[in-house]
Amino acid sequence: MHTSATAAPVAPSVAMAPTRKRFFIMVLLFITVVINYLDRANLSIAAPALTGELGLDPTHVGLVFSAFGWTYAAMQIPGGWLVDRVPPRILYTAALLLWSLATLALGFVGSFVALFVLRMAVGALEAPAYPINSRVVTSWFPERERATAVGVYTSGQFVGLAFLTPVLAWLQQAFGWQMVFVITGLAGVAWALAWYALYREPRAARGANAAELALIQEGGGLLDLQGKAARRGFQAWEIKAVLTQRKLWGIYIGQFCLNSTLWFFLTWFPTYLVKYRGMDFIKSGLLAAVPFLAAFIGVLCSGVFSDWLIRRGASVGVARKLPIIGGLLISTSIIGANWFDSTAVVIACLALAFFGNGLASITWSLVSTLAPAGLLGLTGGMFNFIGNLSAIITPMVIGFLASGDSFAPAITYVAATALVGALCYILLVGKVERIAVEER
Repeated sequence: MHTSATAAPVAPSVAMAPTRKRFFIMVLLFITVVINYLDRANLSIAAPALTGELGLDPTHVGLVFSAFGWTYAAMQIPGGWLVDRVPPRILYTAALLLWSLATLALGFVGSFVALFVLRMAVGALEAPAYPINSRVVTSWFPERERATAVGVYTSGQFVGLAFLTPVLAWLQQAFGWQMVFVITGLAGVAWALAWYALYREPRAARGANAAELALIQEGGGLLDLQGKAARRGFQAWEIKAVLTQRKLWGIYIGQFCLNSTLWFFLTWFPTYLVKYRGMDFIKSGLLAAVPFLAAFIGVLCSGVFSDWLIRRGASVGVARKLPIIGGLLISTSIIGANWFDSTAVVIACLALAFFGNGLASITWSLVSTLAPAGLLGLTGGMFNFIGNLSAIITPMVIGFLASGDSFAPAITYVAATALVGALCYILLVGKVERIAVEER
């Protein structure tokens, strides 16, 4: 329907109301993120039975858990470079299909080496996912709706962890650990085909009329991102451009700090409840869902609140940074777990901290707004690379600090990183506006 590949402005018909195709795209991203996070979390569900069957000791189990993080972080910059050059319809389909096949193969492993290599493959192949999400939202949404879109698709990670993890646990109980990987892998393969069938760029999408395209373009959406970057090879100046901007370093370090809280909950949280708080596995399993539900609510509130501020006349900087800074400061409340013995109060502190983490998680909306127009994927890749170094560093630092019978130093570390993240957004990011760089 819309085939133009130029950056020409779109002229809406006066009598034509904008269609709402962009919200359908938001739903596609949400489902993709749910699958993405199920494929990250499935190993933690299968691990007790899987590692017992393979006879793995704790050292080897730790290596398997870290395998995803190493390759996921390492492939962020190459993945981001690809996002600037390969259309989302093609790149997301390929990434989804390949990481889902690797996940499926995990259901048939018989050795530590196979398990380790396949988890590394899943991490590497998932690397372009969030830069693609950012790229799609920047193309499809005007600035005043972008945080809501980011908040909705980001909430998919907590939906997968809070609501669908029990389904995976039931699958393992009923059919064995192999089915956890087989079912999540098959779901990803099916969704890869669905993404290819359903996703189109704004100008090529059926169901998006000229008025909707004009609304997106006039509101700051970039309809024509598949431009120069798609036609050029690697350029050294591109890396320099995304590494020499103070504003970008503010969001890079801030994302590392934000993700540090997330990775505490994804790795050490159950151990903290059982080993350091003396809860049994059944009780800790039920209570562990509470912070994830709080984070889910925080994510949804964040995007809606931020876009509401835009519509009320707040600047983009205030509307985006207020939930992020506020959320990071709220996350420091995790330190309250060091001061109380009551299980209810401890869980309340943890839930409040993770709510703050969810509230701050619209950080990708700032990538969309700050990144140089032709370097959105590379900026997103660098942002996600530095942010996801926390997947490697945070579990190791917590393991070092949680010595003896006390987990208090580890909790203090998580609170301190959240505070540093808030300071980065306050002191380094400054005015929120797209960074202009000169192409060489």
